Amino acid sequence: MARLDPVQSALQAAVDEGTFPGAVLAVRLRGTVVYEGAVGRLSSQAPSEAVTVQTCYDLASLTKVLATTTALVLLIQRGLVTLEDRIDRILIELQGSPVGSATLRQLLTHSSGLPGWRPYYERIAARGAPHSEFLGRVAARQAMVGYIAQESLLYEPGSRSLYSDLGFMLLGFAVERSAGESLDQFCGSQMYGSLGAEPLAYVPRGPNAMFARALGPDCVMAPTEEDPWRGRTLCGEVHDENAFALGGVAGHAGLFGNVRAIFAVTRAWMDGRRGKAGLLKPDLVTMFTTRQQDVPKSSWALGWDTPSVPSSSGTRFTPESFGHLGYTGTSLWLDPVKELEAVLLSNRVHPTRRNERIKAFRPLIHDLICREFLGD
Repeated sequence: MARLDPVQSALQAAVDEGTFPGAVLAVRLRGTVVYEGAVGRLSSQAPSEAVTVQTCYDLASLTKVLATTTALVLLIQRGLVTLEDRIDRILIELQGSPVGSATLRQLLTHSSGLPGWRPYYERIAARGAPHSEFLGRVAARQAMVGYIAQESLLYEPGSRSLYSDLGFMLLGFAVERSAGESLDQFCGSQMYGSLGAEPLAYVPRGPNAMFARALGPDCVMAPTEEDPWRGRTLCGEVHDENAFALGGVAGHAGLFGNVRAIFAVTRAWMDGRRGKAGLLKPDLVTMFTTRQQDVPKSSWALGWDTPSVPSSSGTRFTPESFGHLGYTGTSLWLDPVKELEAVLLSNRVHPTRRNERIKAFRPLIHDLICREFLGD
């Protein structure tokens, strides 16, 4: 009898246990894809199509590294911004605000003093009444910056870290202001196109902005939550409410794609970490993916996280590893020492975000990957 694939079996067991309706896992070792598998179905509601390795997912906070952080590296390379720039130098409307003196470095390390999250989408929706529509993208962005400007800081910048969507919203706005174009346009033209990262894109809201247009007509999208606020099951529109209020394009969330497209971007980061010239300069890649020592008790590099104890990367990724998680059930971990890359995409929030079984699953699957493909 043929030996069952332990990794595929673990993924299927997670589906059977209700960790997620379906998922895709891809593993690359020393530049070669050694595993690519899909399990389950798009939805927990029958009938539903089977997941394939081409299935596109809402990447949630993987947006922070695959879009915003990568874009900032390019802007630094071009001399348009520096890590020590104050955010109010770029977003002048923040001058005089509590967060105005925070640097790009502090925002990238989640040490700006800002709170982690606020339901600004409710206020923007209310301002869009009586037509039950949000403000236009420009007006929504102006409103969002204004709300963040009013926030009191929770701690002295640089004294600690607190994971903050608000900080990455500001970084997304800073990219747009510095680049002179929208975040989705900049990422598409300056990054994803040259890397061959397809399908990988934001899905802007609007009558002509269907996900098929952004990601290609053959893209099959996994649904996310049965959202009581929007009154529908979400599919092809960003799950994060604040990103939705911003028109689907934001620094903290909004990106959609599949595992192969993600690998096209991570190759640029791994190449840079190995000193290979390419889209990203090696010295900047090393700086951005190395844990920053100036923030006490923090695991953050610049935009990227590093393994802590405990870690979603498990126990076998080296301390030099870097990665990120996405709220919808996505994760990305890269180990430059072992030359190992692992991307897990799922829609664990379908049909509800109350399902948190993935927290236990993530470290287990990463440990299993190391055992199976490296013998660790």
